[in-house]
Amino acid sequence: MTADAAHPADTAANPADNSGPLAESPFLLACRRRPVPRTPVWFMRQAGRALPEYLRLREGVPMLESCARPDMIVEITMQPVRRYGVDAAIFFSDIVVPLKAIGIDVDIKPGVGPVIADPIRDAAGLDALRPLEPGDVPYVTEAVQGLVGELGATPLIGFAGAPFTLASYLIEGGPSKNQERTKALMYGDPDLWDRLMGRLADITIAFLKVQVAAGASAIQVFDSWVGSVAPEDYRASVLPHTRRIFAALEPLGVPRVHFGVGTGELLGLMGEAGADVVGVDWRVPLDEAARRVEPGKALQGNLDPAVLLAPWETVERRARDVLARGRTAEGHIFNLGHGVLPSTDPDVLARLVDLVHEAGSTH
Repeated sequence: MTADAAHPADTAANPADNSGPLAESPFLLACRRRPVPRTPVWFMRQAGRALPEYLRLREGVPMLESCARPDMIVEITMQPVRRYGVDAAIFFSDIVVPLKAIGIDVDIKPGVGPVIADPIRDAAGLDALRPLEPGDVPYVTEAVQGLVGELGATPLIGFAGAPFTLASYLIEGGPSKNQERTKALMYGDPDLWDRLMGRLADITIAFLKVQVAAGASAIQVFDSWVGSVAPEDYRASVLPHTRRIFAALEPLGVPRVHFGVGTGELLGLMGEAGADVVGVDWRVPLDEAARRVEPGKALQGNLDPAVLLAPWETVERRARDVLARGRTAEGHIFNLGHGVLPSTDPDVLARLVDLVHEAGSTH
């Protein structure tokens, strides 16, 4: 990697000047709360298990191996762009990729999710979390650069996991319904918690800077499990670290999206974290979310992914309702309230993109 990861905004690859083929991107315009020709749409997990071409490509290849092969990253990221005509591509990766890159023994087990061989539950465990360097993830730089060349006028969203969700996997040792060990550490040892979250925030910042330096046009931070935290605990134990991530990325000039699941009670606080766009899951209507999030933010969301398994008449009615409520926000990016379910028919997603583009047109 030739660019200085600490100063990626200085590189020619950085799209922050909003010029060139990306200048009229509906997605980037909506992120910045500017007038759009149509409501932009993309889907979380649009590149993945719902696509037969993805399943063919991934056959016999472990998840984390596919996330370290630039050719596969590029192809998988491009598949939904070709098929659906979405307004943004999401970089194909996984939130534990930077953890594996710094030497954490993690594997993604089919049907289970990320599994950590040696969970971190005391101060000694922090020694495993060294800083992430650009040289740890050369495949990310190569893949992003390749994607930017192929995508042209379609922006690429880089992404990373938020510290709370990464901490959950590291502490629990794998997926958890209740995050009990995680929250027990947060409640019982605030000093160790802050040090763990601080190191994870540094790793997230570094991982996102690598992606922006290589040409990503926007970034999204996923905090999949933070909905398990009460608002007062979020403010005290999570918000300072998330806020530091978005502050570190602000000078890069790319839109920043913040998304969590089950975060209806946290939407106002998530708005305070500093992102330009707050992602909303399906539990809170967008017009209500617009009231909960402070002014000066765009919203992203929020059709229930399960709606896509219902008859088309239901999909259309629900999608039009999301679009109508989204008009109350200062900017709206149509998305699902979480990721595409594996059993979703790709043809329904393609039809939904056409519907959003037609119904969300301002012309």
